[in-house]
Amino acid sequence: MTKQSSRNYKKKKRRDSHLGTIVLLTGLFTVLLALGGGGLLYYTLLRDMPAIATLKDYRPSITTRVYADDNELIDEFYLEDRKVIRISELPKVVIQAFVAAEDTRFYQHKGVDILSIMRAFFKNIVAGHIVQGGSTITQQVAKSLYLSPERNYMRKIKEAILAYKIDKYLSKDEILNLYLNHIYLGHGTYGIEAASQGYFGKSARDLILPEAALLAGLPKSPSNYSPYAHLDMARQRQLYVLTRMLEDGYITAQEKEKAIGVPVKLRSIRPKEKIAPYFIENVRRYILEKYGSDVLYREGLEVYTTLNITVQKAAMAAVERGLRELEERQRYRRGLVQGALFCMDARTGAIRAMVGGRNFKKSEFNRATQARRQPGSAFKPFIYTAAFDKGMTSATKLMDSPIMFIDATGENIWKPQNFDGEFWGPTTLRTALVHSRNIITIKLLQEIGVDYAAQYAANMGITSPLTRNLSLALGTSGVTLQEMVRGYGVLANQGKKCEPFFIKKIVDRTGHVFEENQPITGQMQVIDPRIAFMTTDVMQDVVDSGTGMRVKSIGRPVAGKTGTTDDMRDAWFIGFTPSLVTGVWVGFDQERPLGKQEVGGRAAAPIWLYFMEKAIKDTPVESFPIPEGIAFIEVDPKTGLPGKSSSLISQH
Repeated sequence: MTKQSSRNYKKKKRRDSHLGTIVLLTGLFTVLLALGGGGLLYYTLLRDMPAIATLKDYRPSITTRVYADDNELIDEFYLEDRKVIRISELPKVVIQAFVAAEDTRFYQHKGVDILSIMRAFFKNIVAGHIVQGGSTITQQVAKSLYLSPERNYMRKIKEAILAYKIDKYLSKDEILNLYLNHIYLGHGTYGIEAASQGYFGKSARDLILPEAALLAGLPKSPSNYSPYAHLDMARQRQLYVLTRMLEDGYITAQEKEKAIGVPVKLRSIRPKEKIAPYFIENVRRYILEKYGSDVLYREGLEVYTTLNITVQKAAMAAVERGLRELEERQRYRRGLVQGALFCMDARTGAIRAMVGGRNFKKSEFNRATQARRQPGSAFKPFIYTAAFDKGMTSATKLMDSPIMFIDATGENIWKPQNFDGEFWGPTTLRTALVHSRNIITIKLLQEIGVDYAAQYAANMGITSPLTRNLSLALGTSGVTLQEMVRGYGVLANQGKKCEPFFIKKIVDRTGHVFEENQPITGQMQVIDPRIAFMTTDVMQDVVDSGTGMRVKSIGRPVAGKTGTTDDMRDAWFIGFTPSLVTGVWVGFDQERPLGKQEVGGRAAAPIWLYFMEKAIKDTPVESFPIPEGIAFIEVDPKTGLPGKSSSLISQH
């Protein structure tokens, strides 16, 4: 462009600007008179207009983002999928594409383009109804932020007045910033940043010319020009935008032709499989209940969680693998058997993985945190720990022999049995727990008292109501998997109880910290570390030589316990290393037997093994720390008396 033509262009720009202002005011006044109100109507409209001062502090509804423990984005919550981006961060071609497509005289007019309005007015008169709006970008901002979507001339007058006021109050860049962050661009996306991520899987900062032109073609009709639904029409609209950009001097003919030749590469429209749907739902409900829906869905929170993506993927794979193996053994139709897995850091309570069922889309019920099921023998460690705290040791002997209980009426008789139907006579508590002897556990509960044992379990983390009778020894009271893991965590953490938590920090859009969890400071020493070690020591034998031998192949120190209800409706395995506590439950939602021999060691323990093999892979082998005051004595495991056997007891 020559200097002379440049000067002429600037003079024309100023002349058009002044002319536009005069025509705008004259046009509005004429229209108002024609509608019969004149100055009075104008005054009335101004009186009813919303204040535009708030535009300087634009706070749209924006997406809440949820991150894993490595700060990787794992999910989002929103009513409108909007992610705000500053106009200064956008490539020029993005701004140029939208201006060329939507409002070519944006930088010249004063919020309303009279020429466009009059052109649209006459077209609508000919058509007999509104077929063209003639709205500028500023008018679109006014309409979307302040006015209803109805299409009539009164709303158009309000829109024009507001647009004029906005143009006087804000700079052109500020108006574009509002527009590009607020506009709907199809498929649930609001604003250029959400649309760029939705269509192309990248930030609007990285958009190139053909992509910018494609998005700039959407505001006119996001559904009709959707590249997913109508690619041909989307490409035609893209060509229109590129042509307008060429005519307005934003791009060259060569750039236009090059852009036309670039194939459209869209991100898959299919929703990504959620990494941890049950965990995420816990996060959503927590924020909703504590802060309300407006904060959750509109305030653009940054939620940093404890979830470990690698560990979570291992958990989901392990549950599915174990349940399919069970279905194949029992020849069940796939998908009927359910399972849950809950894993937390033993030292902090941070939840690392959560599987609440096989398919969140089919059932949002979280079997890890909401389902109360009978734990069977998995409850026994609480009773043995309480007994150790009463002064007993793993060498204490009780008689494994038949017992019978008759109620006060004399009509109901209870004759509990061991799983194998046999009685072993004098038996040490170590042997009884390792091999899950029911009769010994019932007699042990009699010895220490039901109320004492129930209170002890509650102290360790069992919050569900517990039956106050001797059937408690067999795990007949319903509890959640989360409770069981929390209780076992006390044993793993040397007597300290950690509350499981899933949120590390919540920050709002301004950087204000809503909450931040410091798990270490919240721990409580609920039992003596020596008592915790005594139970842990015995539970290592459960894995080495007892009902939990299925997981022995993990090849490192592990303590655990199986659990099975009498009719095999529920199968459990809960085990821990010094670092991780993991629980697994398997069963049907509509309670019925899992099948012959589907005990905890067969139905649940393999899932635990599949998971833990991957969860602790490449981590150091750890031994359970021995607290001060513990003495080891060689005893005969059958008699509990000093002997040459390698079996050990713990005393304090």
